[in-house]
Amino acid sequence: MTRVYIPEAIPAHGRFDASPQAAHHVAHVLRLTAGDALTVFDGRGHEYPACIERVSKSAVTLTVGEPRVVDRESPLSIVLAQGISSGERMDYTVQKAVELGIHSIQPLATERSVVRLSAERAAKRVAHWQAVAIAACEQCGRNLVPEVLPVAAYTRWLASAPLDALRVTLSPSASLTLQSLQRSAPRVLVLVGPEGGLAPRELQDAEAAGFAAVRLGPRVLRTETAALAAIAAMQTLWGDF
Repeated sequence: MTRVYIPEAIPAHGRFDASPQAAHHVAHVLRLTAGDALTVFDGRGHEYPACIERVSKSAVTLTVGEPRVVDRESPLSIVLAQGISSGERMDYTVQKAVELGIHSIQPLATERSVVRLSAERAAKRVAHWQAVAIAACEQCGRNLVPEVLPVAAYTRWLASAPLDALRVTLSPSASLTLQSLQRSAPRVLVLVGPEGGLAPRELQDAEAAGFAAVRLGPRVLRTETAALAAIAAMQTLWGDF
C-alpha cells in the first residue's frame, strides 16, 4: 500500500484537499489517479486509510477513514550525531538510519568534513535531509518522522550534548566493543565522524566529555557503513531487532 506523508491536519472520516506539495507528489511523482487507495500519515503517530477522489493539475482530493495509532517505533531512542559527509553518502546515512529506527539526527561540522556550508546552504541541506527522512518513513512504515536538527559546530555541540544518554563514539583503534558496554541511560547518543573520521583532538575531546570509544570489528568502515552498523548493532543489543 502506497504511503504518503501529509503534514497538515487530516480530518478523520472525511474529505480534504491535500497541500500543493503533497498533491504534486501524489499526482506527478507517484502518478496515482482517482480511485487509487493509499495510506496517509501525519508524522505524529497516526495513519489513515484513504482513497483519491479527484485529481487535477494542481489539486488532489482525498477521502479518509478513521485514524489508526500504529506504533512502529523502537523502544531504544538513538540520536545519531553525524559528521557531515559529502553528497549521496549523507543522504544514504539519513535514509537508512530512519529505516533502522533512529530517533533524531544531528549533522555536525567537523574538522575533516569535506563539505563546508554557509548558513544559507546549511539550512537548505537540512531541509533536503528532512525530506529524505520523510521519504524513508513513507517506505518503511514509520508514523513518527525523526527530526533532522540544524547543523552544529562540533565543539559547541559537544559542550551542550544531552547528558541523559549513553554516549558512544566510533574509533577503529578503540579497545571496547558495543557488547562490552552497559546501557545505563534511557537513550543512546552515537557520534560518528565524516570521511576520514574524527580528528585526534576531536576524539580526545569526545572521550573527555564522557563518550566511550568503541570499535566495530577489526576492519575500517566508511562513515555511512559505520553509522548504520552501529545503529543495527544497538538495536540488536538493546532495541527491537
